Amino acid sequence: MHVKRRFLLALTTAALAVTSLTAAPAVADPAATGERDFGNGSERNEVAATDTVATRRAGPAGVNTAGIRQGYPRKTRLRVHPEDATDKSIKLGLTPYHAIAPRLNALQARSDRVSVEVVGESGLGRDLYLVTLTAPETAHETRRQDAWRALIEDDPRRAARDKGLDRGYKAPVWINNNIHGNEWEGTDAALRQIEYLATTNDPAARRLLTTSRVYFNVTANPDGRVAGTRANASGFDMNRDFVTNTQAENRAMRDMIIDTQPVITLDEHGYVGGTLIEPTGPPHGQNYDFDLYIEHGYANGLAMEKAVQALGHPEAQEVVVPFRDLPPGEWDGWPPIFTAQYAMYHGAVSYTVEIPLRVNNAAYDQLPVEELRRRSAINTDVAEATMRTTLSYLSRHRDELVDNQIEIFRRGAAGEAQRYLPDGFVPGFGPEDRFTTEFPRAYVIPAGATQRSATAAARLVDQLVAHDVRVRQATRPFSLGGRAYPAGSYLVDMHQPKRALANAMPEAGKDLSADAPRMYDIAGWSHRLLWGASVDIVRHGHVRVPSRDVVAASPTGGVAAAPGRDLALRLLDGKDASAVNDLLGRGIELRRLADGTVVVPGAARAQARAVADRYGVRFGTAPPGAEGSVLRRVTVAAAVASDELFSLREMGFDVRPVSTATLNAGYDLSAADVLVVSSGLRYDQLVPTAKAQVDALFARGGVVTRGVTGSRFNADAGLLPVTAVPGRGDANGIVDVDSSGASVLTGAMPQSFVYSPQWFTGLGAGVRVEQRYAPGNPVVAGHWLPNENGSGGPTQAGGQPAVVSGEARGARVLMFGTEPMFRAHPKGMFAQVATAIYWTTTR
Repeated sequence: MHVKRRFLLALTTAALAVTSLTAAPAVADPAATGERDFGNGSERNEVAATDTVATRRAGPAGVNTAGIRQGYPRKTRLRVHPEDATDKSIKLGLTPYHAIAPRLNALQARSDRVSVEVVGESGLGRDLYLVTLTAPETAHETRRQDAWRALIEDDPRRAARDKGLDRGYKAPVWINNNIHGNEWEGTDAALRQIEYLATTNDPAARRLLTTSRVYFNVTANPDGRVAGTRANASGFDMNRDFVTNTQAENRAMRDMIIDTQPVITLDEHGYVGGTLIEPTGPPHGQNYDFDLYIEHGYANGLAMEKAVQALGHPEAQEVVVPFRDLPPGEWDGWPPIFTAQYAMYHGAVSYTVEIPLRVNNAAYDQLPVEELRRRSAINTDVAEATMRTTLSYLSRHRDELVDNQIEIFRRGAAGEAQRYLPDGFVPGFGPEDRFTTEFPRAYVIPAGATQRSATAAARLVDQLVAHDVRVRQATRPFSLGGRAYPAGSYLVDMHQPKRALANAMPEAGKDLSADAPRMYDIAGWSHRLLWGASVDIVRHGHVRVPSRDVVAASPTGGVAAAPGRDLALRLLDGKDASAVNDLLGRGIELRRLADGTVVVPGAARAQARAVADRYGVRFGTAPPGAEGSVLRRVTVAAAVASDELFSLREMGFDVRPVSTATLNAGYDLSAADVLVVSSGLRYDQLVPTAKAQVDALFARGGVVTRGVTGSRFNADAGLLPVTAVPGRGDANGIVDVDSSGASVLTGAMPQSFVYSPQWFTGLGAGVRVEQRYAPGNPVVAGHWLPNENGSGGPTQAGGQPAVVSGEARGARVLMFGTEPMFRAHPKGMFAQVATAIYWTTTR
């Protein structure tokens, strides 16, 4: 039994025994009465709710015991935020963020079908609202629904046979809105639907709420909504962050999906020059049981298309269904980073919806207010039509959708092979849509001497568990796949309900270069290859390991050196850098050895122990007589993208953002020790006083560059004598690399991540190769084709320097042709950046 559900099921054994229900009275045909058609669905007069998402994990075994004792409605008096006249939604005639709470408070006062919960806060402290629409129910009915929901995942074979569940389980739907802050209208459409469902007397709608649970994430990105930005306040596109979860808003959405366990998900977006409604075109994620998605996915997609066109708006008549209308790669469903594609791993039939008329970016500033509001009104109608249609589809197909989710989990738990889908399985399905994988029997995250980084291993385990992947920890030594493992090693048995996600996160993936001429976004994404932990694959065999369920990884921090001895820390992970920066911030003088090891004086043992506990790092014993270079607190001037700024600060560096504009405006660089350049800084565009400041930094510190901007900075400033060769601009993914000859990046992983990759030729005197692309074609997974003229391809990069270092103009310089901090995802590469920064600032 899954540990997260154990306590809940123990509380509800009796509730499961009570499964006979009485049919609801028949109602008139909505078509005959002119009432809104939500379909017939399962005509059972049963009501339910979910436990409180924000607090569920605080109870025993992660269960919200307060929620279990409470039925629905659950009234939450929401705090009202001050009015903000600068809220960008106001100009569009839409609902400003500060008006949402009063509106929801009023609806809760009027209706016993609506409940609002605060499930977290945005980066700037705005509340995140989850609204539940369901018929009122008692605490007993809530417990029964909770138990059924858990049973579907924990014991799908039993769930498939449970007659009470078949009659009475309320099928959940989750509708996500405004994840891109300047794609506003989904929020307003949701508010309309919330008010309608909370107050209508339409029998079909009221029946919907006795057979279903409808959840709305009203605005996933309130900071972006107010500011009119796609990204959140940290500069992240949150529709790319689902398996990394760097952002608080994404973690809240992840938990909503896990806790509500929707059978259908909508994610409302805009604007692509016409209405777009998934399912996606190929490549499709290879871990899905695609047969259990595409039939309902396509059918409801076509129903939404008809509903949008039936609105009669001329501008909304053109509807694109990528599965039907677009060539491979133009709008794919490959990476698990998007909302809709991520929700599919939790058993949902999911959609991204793009409403048609642009009102953001240049249009927001250039179009008249009247035109913007006309467009926003149409967009809101379109978004609401997709919601109405989906709820109608849910009502009509409730039994099939619930059975579908049960079957997804059953196949996963049984370890069954994916089904072969013949051409024409649904209209248009062909060989270009056929993506499958062979699931391994298990993954093992070893403890002990074979583990590259215990810190990284613990982070990986915690990440898997947070995503509802089942992990166990061995209580005794064991052998598996011909290898011996010590007690404390972790096991991810792939016979588990959410095996698709359990595999999608650690697997290498696939080189998709031959499958599509382009990809919509990233095509390579692997926690096993990019997060810094050693992970073994067990392909076949029985998995019989004495073990226990994991709620959180075991602590990894400690001090192994004897009292009085100097301590040593190898920089293998970003957390190691965090520990070093913490100690430096406490005023402790550290030393850096030639191989990058950081030495802590024995007198600072107590501080080291505190830091070890905080970051999960382990200090060993320094070699006798180790001297090295003095390492002091580093101040980083960073001309970088938002994700890199986030990662540098996550590692504890004192970071001062800079750019061409800020330096030309007189920003004082005198406190900076190192300049990191990847975005927004041109040496040739600096005014003389700013250029003099940068030159002075060269004389006392160091430079770390990445990408095209970094390489241009290096060339314009006359630093390392190298020629940067660009790969194809949209090339991306995981590549094999060789760091065996490194002098700075010792201990780097054998894989790296690239986006718009570069390599370096024409290396002049004193330039060292820190890392090379593997010979031949280095691509492990992703999408990397040559340009039309044959240049910029992976075979041209094979064997070429990917990272170089040297000294020039008094500065130590290291140049990355790879992407070591991309979207804060390749966490196992963070240590490379930290090592480069420390190297450039020590002599």
